[in-house]
Amino acid sequence: MVRNLLIINVVVFILQGSLFDARQFALYHFASDYFNPVQFITHMFLHGSWGHLFSNMFSLFIFGPMLERFWGSQRFLAFYLITGLGASILYSGVRAYELSELRHDTVAYIENPSPVAFNNYMDEHLKESSGRQLAIAMKRNPDRTEYVEESKSVVREVYDAIFNSPMLGASGAVFGILMAFGMLFPNLELFLLFLPVPIKAKYFVLLYGAYELYTGFNRVAGDNVAHFAHLGGMLFAYILIKMWGRNDYSEY
Repeated sequence: MVRNLLIINVVVFILQGSLFDARQFALYHFASDYFNPVQFITHMFLHGSWGHLFSNMFSLFIFGPMLERFWGSQRFLAFYLITGLGASILYSGVRAYELSELRHDTVAYIENPSPVAFNNYMDEHLKESSGRQLAIAMKRNPDRTEYVEESKSVVREVYDAIFNSPMLGASGAVFGILMAFGMLFPNLELFLLFLPVPIKAKYFVLLYGAYELYTGFNRVAGDNVAHFAHLGGMLFAYILIKMWGRNDYSEY
């Protein structure tokens, strides 16, 4: 099953853009015109770049086979799909809240535009603010209505771009696999490329989860990583394993 998933993800990535438009199958906010319920499943088999694909498939290749041998192919596939779906559900809930905040900021600016407010809006919602020159021009000529109207137009464009940005990738399911590995084989020692000493699986998962939690709650403008999708995959993995039960793997 791990082999099949690897093949499917690689083939789908190669076909993206030539045989079909990936944007149709990536996961959009439920209020977007581009949203389709089937995207909760299809987004798991799409990736944004070769690097994105490699990182997810490498983790699946390293941690997946041991879980598949432990559960069997059918249960492993069910686990993979359920954690991926759970990740997208949690992500969608968090994103709905984030977009409501974005909408509030957008409406607030349009109702009360100013050079400072425009500069703050761009800094808050873009990694690199592209509106500094316009903000300076507004500050020098606060009575020129064309600058104010242009700033409103820019703010609307930023809102639309963020609102209609989709999520794609197998990261939610992969983080579910990491969580399962840490729970089922907690004392198995891992050798990581960036650490000169081995680390037990349970500590690796704990540190990785803490990092995702921190970055999820301390997002910077322009961060397009779906941290709460990763956490959603880990959460649903924890719930599933508790429901299914597990053997004692303390010998590892």
